[in-house]
Amino acid sequence: MALKCPVCADRALDAFEFHGEEVDCCHHCGGLWFENGELNSALSTADNDDDAVRAEENLGKHLGKTQIHCIHCDIPLERYHLMEEFQLEVEVCHKCSGVFIEGHEREKVVSSPKVRQLVGELNGKVGFKTWIFQFLSQMPVEFNLKPKITPWVTYTLIALNVLIFLMYGMSNKNTLWVYEHLSIQAAQVMDMSEPWTLLTHMFLHGGWMHLIGNMYFLYVVGDNLEDAMGRRKYLLSYLACGLVAAFAQIAADPASMIYNVGASGAIAGLFGMYLMWFRHASLTFMFLIYQKKLSPPMFFALWLLFNFVGLLFGGQGVAYWAHIGGFVAGLAIGWKMKQGIMERNPTLSLLNQPEVKISR
Repeated sequence: MALKCPVCADRALDAFEFHGEEVDCCHHCGGLWFENGELNSALSTADNDDDAVRAEENLGKHLGKTQIHCIHCDIPLERYHLMEEFQLEVEVCHKCSGVFIEGHEREKVVSSPKVRQLVGELNGKVGFKTWIFQFLSQMPVEFNLKPKITPWVTYTLIALNVLIFLMYGMSNKNTLWVYEHLSIQAAQVMDMSEPWTLLTHMFLHGGWMHLIGNMYFLYVVGDNLEDAMGRRKYLLSYLACGLVAAFAQIAADPASMIYNVGASGAIAGLFGMYLMWFRHASLTFMFLIYQKKLSPPMFFALWLLFNFVGLLFGGQGVAYWAHIGGFVAGLAIGWKMKQGIMERNPTLSLLNQPEVKISR
């Protein structure tokens, strides 16, 4: 007698080859029934014969009973997350150890061994060395996948910024000339004089700490973005965000004669793109002496809050509107390009599935 689908009830299950295992399939809903051990064998084959894959023995959180019954034992199946770090729901019979997977989830299940490996890389522990580094520098530590390519554009941007600063930053006379002719003054731009400053200001900095802070953040987020986008699009997006940041600062005070310099607006744009594509990463935040891994949405929400507070109470020493303008530009670019980025980066797409969970 043919077995019936536990979901469709009146539909018979047919034999179906699934990654080297002959399992039972409902061709109406696409659901698959695995006898005891078949899911492990199929995942092992899908993961290049890695015998360490043991989905059925390492299920995640128990979610309670279902309304569907085991095709053999006629008892309610129990719902579980497939694993703690990949919270796909599967239905399990505790009596015969059969497993049912709904049709729309079966390809995601196949990717679960890869997800486990990637999440293991992302779930690095915050150690004493990272605490010391952040306590002394007040800079975050990133936990993310290593890029597949050498980020030459990022390294070149850092080198250019450092080299340019060394050329003028050691002399007050040189600094004054550079500021007068290469930094942004909103009033001058509005008068259509020295338009090149919209570009040149991105490669100038007001001091060593300004330079070091910006270059560190460029290094932290730039390598992954360059890897995901490709060098040309990455560079163009960086410059575009810097231009939008400049226009945002000018619009906030078009009559200003204050010198504005720095790569902060362009880097803020990278923050927006990073937030859109790398939600699985972690950035540490130092609460006095307590170091905590935060998700990008939480980290950049705090960063954005500090900028809005700075607008209200911080005076004119920092181009807060440039930061906010660049960040919004980065969000827009990230949203516009997200589908294409995910299609070209299968690993990134895999990690951006809503079922993937990162411990922090």
